Amino acid sequence: MTIAPFGVHTKMAAVSSAPPRGRGPSAELDFESLKRLIHGKLVEKLDLSRLGDLQGDTLRREIRLVVEHLCDTENPALNRSERERLVEEVLDDTFGYGPLEILLKEQGVADIMINGPKNVFIEKNGRIQRSEVTFRDNAHLMQILDRIVSRVGRRCDETSPMVDARLADGSRVNAIIPPLALDGPSLTIRRFGSKPLGLEDLMKFGAFTPEMALLLEGAIKARLNIIISGGTGSGKTTLLNTLSSFIQNDQRVITIEDAAELQLQQDHVLRLETRPSNIEGKGRVTATDLVKNALRMRPDRIIIGECRGPESLDMLQAMNTGHEGSMTTIHANTPRDAMSRLETMIAMGGVELPIRALRQQFAAAVDLIVQVQRLQGGPRKLTYVTEVLNMEQDQIVMQDIFLFKQDGIDESNRAFGHFEATGVRPQFMSRLEGAGVKLPSNLFAARPLGK
Repeated sequence: MTIAPFGVHTKMAAVSSAPPRGRGPSAELDFESLKRLIHGKLVEKLDLSRLGDLQGDTLRREIRLVVEHLCDTENPALNRSERERLVEEVLDDTFGYGPLEILLKEQGVADIMINGPKNVFIEKNGRIQRSEVTFRDNAHLMQILDRIVSRVGRRCDETSPMVDARLADGSRVNAIIPPLALDGPSLTIRRFGSKPLGLEDLMKFGAFTPEMALLLEGAIKARLNIIISGGTGSGKTTLLNTLSSFIQNDQRVITIEDAAELQLQQDHVLRLETRPSNIEGKGRVTATDLVKNALRMRPDRIIIGECRGPESLDMLQAMNTGHEGSMTTIHANTPRDAMSRLETMIAMGGVELPIRALRQQFAAAVDLIVQVQRLQGGPRKLTYVTEVLNMEQDQIVMQDIFLFKQDGIDESNRAFGHFEATGVRPQFMSRLEGAGVKLPSNLFAARPLGK
């Protein structure tokens, strides 16, 4: 397939979207045929030498005028809504991500799950539902996928059938294609808006209480090392983004991710991203490589988007060697499971350390584990705020400071419950006070919160 320099495909990538009300199957076929025809004529009419001088919104406005003229020429009988729909779909295929654009513009969509060209699902308001949006065929879906991954310098083909990428707004994309995916290319998109959710937003959604927010703010300002633990889709990255807003603006922060999605607001942030191997199997840069290099770059804090391999040991060592206030996320169901997961990942990396030595590293490096969970029906809650104390014999001692208890399921099948303070005053309070953080004297008194 030939591609024009500014990204216009010379073959039409038609979009099989839901027909407008009142249009039958034959009319919808005519609509699709008309769209293909107009896209073909658009490519014929483009003056590529002139387009080189146009960029962004100006280019899109120029192309819109051409498409509108073609619509009027080829089928003047189109009504106003049909004409606008046709123009938008041609522009989406020309500049954007085709059928995906409809879902990316829709408010409230948290995840987009594409299982082949005809099976598209979304998570909206905590529930998974089928979307009316479809792609024409596997080739059309692959065309959109190629456009996504090529913009971040990656590829997805038979030699590299799995890829992580990101959209311009920070949304995370994972793709896997045949022969590994049996029913056609599969994309999973985790949406991140251009404006990250703030502390007030999460409290409004009931993710945690003001008392918990006060402690977490103090922990960040006092440079405690924090691990955010949770399952897939539980809100780990969102919470990490939110907590990072408490980092002082004069500190140098280095972030390390497989696909960059963190949206830190500080001035002095250096973002690093891993790189897969090239078509010859060379040039791979792992998170371990980036952590080791980051230690030579005079960081005040290191933030790893997610620990999922041997870089976990490097992260613990960095936390132990003067880089207090570092943070990461990990896939685990409870705070104690997070410790076990780290042990397993480090062992899988080929590091031969006695379990006791590894746990000593963990106990010395990590101050706080924050557990998040997506409950039945969709609500996301901060279920544990747990302090890591020390080693006793061969076991790490932890204590819960705040927690969430589920009380039941409501009529709409959504879990509900309440937050509690356990009555435990954390041992790291002296560090918070030494950093000038003052918390209410009754903050940790045993009681239900938020009532």
